[in-house]
Amino acid sequence: MSTLGIILLVLIILLLVGALPSWGHSRSWGYGPSGIIGVILIILLILLLMGRI
Repeated sequence: MSTLGIILLVLIILLLVGALPSWGHSRSWGYGPSGIIGVILIILLILLLMGRI
């Protein structure tokens, strides 16, 4: 894994945790943002495992 890939992975995980509706600032957002970030995380993981990043 490249350094850029690891940095992107950590950043996406932090965004996913921040977008969960259990936090006060994002409670009214619903599951939309965390779902979108989750899909981005899955795509990023697949690309990392394939060696594209």
